[in-house]
Amino acid sequence: MFIVITLLVGTMAMLIGLVQRVGLLKMSRVLSLLGEEGREAIARTWPPLDSTARAAGQPDRQAVERVQPVVYHGSPRWLQAIDVTRLVNVARDSRAVIEVVAAVGDPVVESTPVFQVHGAGRPIDEAVLMKGLTLGEERAFEHDPAFAIRLLVDVAIKALSPGVNDPTTAVQALDHIEDLLIRLSGRHIERSAFCDRDGAVRLVVQSPTWADLLRLALDEICACGATSVQVMRRVAALLSALIAVAPEGRRSSISEWDARLQQTITRSFATANERSEASTEDRQWLGTPRPRSRTADLT
Repeated sequence: MFIVITLLVGTMAMLIGLVQRVGLLKMSRVLSLLGEEGREAIARTWPPLDSTARAAGQPDRQAVERVQPVVYHGSPRWLQAIDVTRLVNVARDSRAVIEVVAAVGDPVVESTPVFQVHGAGRPIDEAVLMKGLTLGEERAFEHDPAFAIRLLVDVAIKALSPGVNDPTTAVQALDHIEDLLIRLSGRHIERSAFCDRDGAVRLVVQSPTWADLLRLALDEICACGATSVQVMRRVAALLSALIAVAPEGRRSSISEWDARLQQTITRSFATANERSEASTEDRQWLGTPRPRSRTADLT
């Protein structure tokens, strides 16, 4: 009897644990986890616009003339992170400029170009250079905020597919995408050149632009959700919130997306009333509409 009671209690505990884990599979929980990974990656990867990060100068012209190409050899991997400090030190010791040709998030396969070393007096050991890269078997979040956006977009467009037809999940993904874009708008996204302690440029990396990130976040969702009133209203509210907080230099790209949104609505909805409904800003999708504020007027 003691053994039976013990097994019964253990089974009940395992059942409770299983129910809790099943709860983690809810789509809202998945979206929250993706958003949190993206926020942490943004904080790790790009400094704030108002930070005291030193602006990079231009590489020395003579250093650029001598080039040592480096390609990858091995099984397929993904570039997960770049050790900026290590590579800057390597470049300084060789009085060279190291350009990382591959971007974080890129797949690297046999013979993929990964480095261009400019101006070194003698070739740098390729093994030393490769130690400045973190390669893995899959794309990772740690230093790749765009990957979190990519997965959120994937959730949204799958939800908008004809076989699923779940626009509510798509606009929930837009909630998290908006949060990430607002955070990114205040970061040094385009910072791609890094200096040594003497102020000389030693490392150049590939980095997405603000326009690239907007395209990644909105392009496919607007295309797949063009006929969804919920999606159009939520994107309108996202653009309005984004332009209200974005620095002046980034507002023109947001205004361009506002114009694209209006073009999409014009193509997708037949009557003026339908277009008006789809253009209304609504953070609750079809809940509490706000009068539309033209983002172009704010710039």
